Amino acid sequence: MNFLFDNWMLIAVALASGVALIVPTLGKGSGLSPQDMVQLMNREKAVVIDVCSADEFAQGHVIGAKNLPLSELEAKLAQVVKNKATPVVMVCQVGARSARAAATAQKLGYENVQSLAGGLKAWQAANMPVEKV
Repeated sequence: MNFLFDNWMLIAVALASGVALIVPTLGKGSGLSPQDMVQLMNREKAVVIDVCSADEFAQGHVIGAKNLPLSELEAKLAQVVKNKATPVVMVCQVGARSARAAATAQKLGYENVQSLAGGLKAWQAANMPVEKV
């Protein structure tokens, strides 16, 4: 018992390290990889929706993506993607906004909506092409 009290800081660092190793693993199941997204785009003609602001979109985005900021998603998604069975991939800079956008689209009745895990940063890290406006 004295060991625990004498080395509490060492134990805290070990626990924090363990949590830091587990957290990224848990997040990987929450979206598409860049390679899976390319396959979905090519095989199933998925529509890519970039939910970043217009300024972020202009700085760089997935080729062929349509810009629909997260704040306008509920009001305008039906105009951009008319068929609710069409595969849709939401993209943002790091994946947080796109995950929220995917959940919103599912609530609106879209059947096949996914988010790009890691966002545009993961896309670029995988050496995938980006275009600028």
